[in-house]
Amino acid sequence: MISLSRQDKVLIIVENLPLPFDRRVWMEATTLQKAGYLVCAISPQGNGFEKDYEEIEGIHIYRHPLPKEESSVKGYLREYCCAVYWQFRLAWRVWQEQGFDVIHICNPPDLLFLVAGWFKFFHGVRVIFDHHDLSPEMYIAKYNRRDIFYYGLRLAERLTYATADLAIATNESHRKIALTRGGKKAKQVFVVRSAPDLSRFHVISPNPSYRKGKKYLVGYVGVMGEPEGVDCLLRMVRYLVWEKNRRDIHFMLIGGGPAVEKLKTLSQKLEVTEFVEFTGFKTGKELLERLSSCDVCVEPSPKSAYNDNCTMNKILEYMALGKPIVQFDLREGRRSAQGASLYAKPNDEIEFADKIVELLDSPHIRKQMGAEGRRRMEDVLEWRHQAPKLLEAYTAILQFL
Repeated sequence: MISLSRQDKVLIIVENLPLPFDRRVWMEATTLQKAGYLVCAISPQGNGFEKDYEEIEGIHIYRHPLPKEESSVKGYLREYCCAVYWQFRLAWRVWQEQGFDVIHICNPPDLLFLVAGWFKFFHGVRVIFDHHDLSPEMYIAKYNRRDIFYYGLRLAERLTYATADLAIATNESHRKIALTRGGKKAKQVFVVRSAPDLSRFHVISPNPSYRKGKKYLVGYVGVMGEPEGVDCLLRMVRYLVWEKNRRDIHFMLIGGGPAVEKLKTLSQKLEVTEFVEFTGFKTGKELLERLSSCDVCVEPSPKSAYNDNCTMNKILEYMALGKPIVQFDLREGRRSAQGASLYAKPNDEIEFADKIVELLDSPHIRKQMGAEGRRRMEDVLEWRHQAPKLLEAYTAILQFL
């Protein structure tokens, strides 16, 4: 049994990715730990982090199994029910071993209020809702319908906000939702962006082997599901290879998710497998090396209510490495990148593909845009600018709310 005695104790629960693989949640946890909080965290196993319990950088991590990822309503229900069971079980274990003053829940799913609510109403624990994803909008993006599950997600989101004493939003669009749909007051909502820590996330020497013999390298990093637009990117590759006769570009797709196998099949159907590489998840030095080797990075998420309102981590990571970006013209994407990106008309795959070529054929513009992205990260967006906002939120919940 772990014996810990600091006054302010925090339990963070995240289900979407394991810790420390989830970069945003890990930066939050380590920031709190360095500020003097005792931090425990509950996350799923996976991506090389399989231990039931371990301590990393002073953070006590409890992990649980999950069913195999499945991109269907039935699959998500199975996953989320399993997650809630394990999260409550491990939260109770943490409570018995050392207790906690604040429970910090990170969606998706929006069912973590079931765990947080128990400790709030029966043990007086305060609750922070760290709103990462707009689950109702994500459902529409995946299934293009408003049915009982959509309205169930709206209800779960509302109950999560009702349970929370304070909300953390990743951008201004999420803040607006917290103030409207969430019913929170302005003093209860803090914007903490998901920007990387530049002391850890930085350019390293490129590796020419990643080009696979091609002149240019275009990179993508992130989840591969229905809303992320990787299928759009594969159709762009086909257009560039077979209609524009650009056989000098290699596309490196870093990451994984429920749609990976379908995307690999699509790449075969489109006859672009020679020009596309699915690398799987990469972390640490290899991820930095791969992205540092790219000439251009892309964010192909198509326009939807979900994508328009989300700040995509990949955009900020590209900017941190000084990489020029091509993306569709979405609200939060433009707010993040500004002059570090070219913007295609929403969902116009031909224009997007042409802008990739425009950047590849313009080294001076690539250099200029990459420098602008890095400058914005250093001056405005990077984690050292976000950490004080996180600590301000914790001061508010512990002292003033």
